[in-house]
Amino acid sequence: MGPVTRVGVTVTFLRMDQAPADYAPGLASGFQIVRAQAPTVPFYRYLYNTVGADYLWWLRRTTPDDHLASMLRDRAVAIYTLYAAGEPAGFFELDAHTWPDVNLSYFGLMPGMIGHGTGYAFLSAAVDEVWRHGATGMTVNTCTADHPRALPNYLRVGFQIARQVREIWAVPNHLNMRIPSSLKL
Repeated sequence: MGPVTRVGVTVTFLRMDQAPADYAPGLASGFQIVRAQAPTVPFYRYLYNTVGADYLWWLRRTTPDDHLASMLRDRAVAIYTLYAAGEPAGFFELDAHTWPDVNLSYFGLMPGMIGHGTGYAFLSAAVDEVWRHGATGMTVNTCTADHPRALPNYLRVGFQIARQVREIWAVPNHLNMRIPSSLKL
């Protein structure tokens, strides 16, 4: 694996056991969410690496292409891309391996989309997608490396905190990730 940087994060695990009762806001005009029918590894890596670059999303960067391709072909995994004016603006990944619970494995916006009021509506659309298919529970986790509005938005959309855990990550240096000094051990 080579040299690593040790990072300390607090991971918050959240759960939702019923669809939100409140009306979810719709996306603004010009936005569209499209489910990828057969996403390629390069397209997925583009979404994952770009959305997660500032938030220390590193695990899938170390996943071999053949394993990632297998995951992307798995019918229990769904990738949805948010488009704005024809360009990717964000994505979310749903994992239904524990059906009727569904995990929101990844969720985020492209850097240029953050701070424009799109995140909550996009998150609400992800939640609505899960409940629309008849799930009975939904999970997600976030950590202190994520955007500071991630946890408040998850709570706002209806998730409740199940538990928090302190984790130490060994982030491979060869990934050249930007690691905030506040997270380094």
